[in-house]
Amino acid sequence: MTGLSRRRTLGLIAFGGLAMPAIARAQTTPDRNISSFTMQKWQDHFDALGLGAIVADTGSRALHFWSGDGQTYRVYPTSVPISDELTKRGHTEIVRKKEGPSWTPTASMMERFPDYRPMGPGPDNPLGTHAMYLSWPAYLIHGTHDTRKIGRLSSDGCIGLYNEKIEELFGMCPVGTQVRII
Repeated sequence: MTGLSRRRTLGLIAFGGLAMPAIARAQTTPDRNISSFTMQKWQDHFDALGLGAIVADTGSRALHFWSGDGQTYRVYPTSVPISDELTKRGHTEIVRKKEGPSWTPTASMMERFPDYRPMGPGPDNPLGTHAMYLSWPAYLIHGTHDTRKIGRLSSDGCIGLYNEKIEELFGMCPVGTQVRII
């Protein structure tokens, strides 16, 4: 059978009717992309790129990275803190990096979960395969083996990425990379 059948024509019209509001919305909100990340410009957060710049946007659950030479820009989906009380915002920097990090629960975690114990590197480690430590004690940008956490309110203060994404970011960020959590 050639041409469009009545059923197929009605299906296309219905699909177009459903898609149009989303298309119109996308065209009227240029600061959001299809993943609903809020677009960021490093100039809105830092005076200069320095060694590189990271903006972790807890609202849109995305981490933005710019290399120091301005040639590389990446956006990664993240997990973010489960509450405002656990979310520290402001300017910091990467002070240390560790491949195969060990994990030690914080005092507040131990209050809520007394059975938690420190854990060495491995598949059950909540920090995943790589960690970048910020100048604020106990705040990190790290990987996770639990991919269900990405895109959700799920951390105790840290910014989490898929392991393959933190590995990529880890390789691009020198110690001293400036970070802003918003």
